[in-house]
Amino acid sequence: MAIIDIVQEPDESLRKHSRPVKKITKRINTLLDDMKETLKAAEGVGLAAPQVGVLRRVVIVDVGEGVMELINPEILESSEETQTGEEACLSCGVRRGIVTRPKKVKIRAMDRNGDWQEYEGEDLLARAFCHEIDHLDGILFLDIMSKEITGEDILEEEGPDAI
Repeated sequence: MAIIDIVQEPDESLRKHSRPVKKITKRINTLLDDMKETLKAAEGVGLAAPQVGVLRRVVIVDVGEGVMELINPEILESSEETQTGEEACLSCGVRRGIVTRPKKVKIRAMDRNGDWQEYEGEDLLARAFCHEIDHLDGILFLDIMSKEITGEDILEEEGPDAI
């Protein structure tokens, strides 16, 4: 396993659509392993293949319940109920913003063995699924945020002694 460099915005490759995985090969499994190592080193909750320079529909998510490997993920259902909160991205440096996403989602994806699985996510897991699947379509949270969080916003929320 290897730690891979994470592509940074404004790199245009982050804006491209990823191609589906047609066959799970040793190369795809190595990609999954390397992405897990990279995510762990970066202390993130999700990573999409385009973020490591591979335009394939491959995502990993770990919100503290173990790593989920998702190949060709697709959202099957989204709740009408939404959640609005702070998001950041390993490809966007220190930038953060307020994003509204579904509170619950149901997705379908292949695992590394080529078997289709369904997953349901709520709150942070739903947010992570949506955020990472957006990457596969060339969408960054910066494109859909309602407000960027700046240093001044942090001071207003936490008070002047926070820094």
